[in-house]
Formats: sequence, structure tokens, C-alpha cells
Amino acid sequence: MFKEFREFVMRGNVLDMAVGIIIGAAIGTIVSSLVRDVIMPPIGLLLGKVDFANLFVVLKQGGTAGPYVSLADAQTAGAVTINYGTFINTIISFIIVAFVVFMIVRTVNRARRQLEAKKVEAPAAPTTKECPYCFSKINLNATRCPNCTSELK
Repeated sequence: MFKEFREFVMRGNVLDMAVGIIIGAAIGTIVSSLVRDVIMPPIGLLLGKVDFANLFVVLKQGGTAGPYVSLADAQTAGAVTINYGTFINTIISFIIVAFVVFMIVRTVNRARRQLEAKKVEAPAAPTTKECPYCFSKINLNATRCPNCTSELK
């Protein structure tokens, strides 16, 4: 069983998949930072200085009564909240990651199609030639035409 597992893990596809997952996780953190630090602040500013990360609904007050200025204050007080602002950030992150993956797959597919189009098969070498006297097709290696019996050079 260990030998089969080792063979499975050492296959090229599994290693490629592992590299893809690691790179995907790295891209995920970059996209999360992009959404949190670059995209959402201007959107929040346009919507009246709203910080999406601090959009929440209090279901149950915590140890100290609200209102809570930020999500961190509510969580520190032990309040039970629905964090829909964080959910909005996550949805935007997902859309960006999905779009990036789409663009990568689209580019790879386009490159693959271009490579396949360039692999036009070369025409096969001719196997026949034309007799200069009777203009019939004869074998390339023939020394006499089978139709007119002329001697060929």
C-alpha cells in the first residue's frame, strides 16, 4: 500500500496539482489584500465613508452593551454578529480570483490553438512522376514508362 501511495504521489499530475494549489493560495492572499486594501476603500468612500469590513448586524449584545463602532469592538465585547461586510469582501475576492483563472485558462487555450494551427502537416514526398513522353503517371523509381515503354533518365 505504501508503494502504491508513493507511485501516486510521484506522478507528474499530482506534483503539478500541488504546485498549482500552492500558487493558488499565494494568489488568494494577494487578491485578498487587493480587495481589502486597494479596491474596497475607494468603494467605501464613494458610498459615504463606509468600511465594508465593519458592516455587521448584532444578534446578541456582548459583555458591554453596544452600539459598537467597529467589528473588532463587537467581537472584543463578545457580541454575536453577522459580518455581512466581510462576506461582501470575500465575494469580491472570489470574483477577482475567478476572473484571473478565466484569463489564464483562456490564454493557455488560445496558445494551444495557435500551436496546433502551426503544426500543419508537410505534404508527403511524391511517389510518382510524369512520363515526359506520354504524360502518364509512373513510379518515381521507374527507368521505363510502362505505358509507352520509353526509357527514362
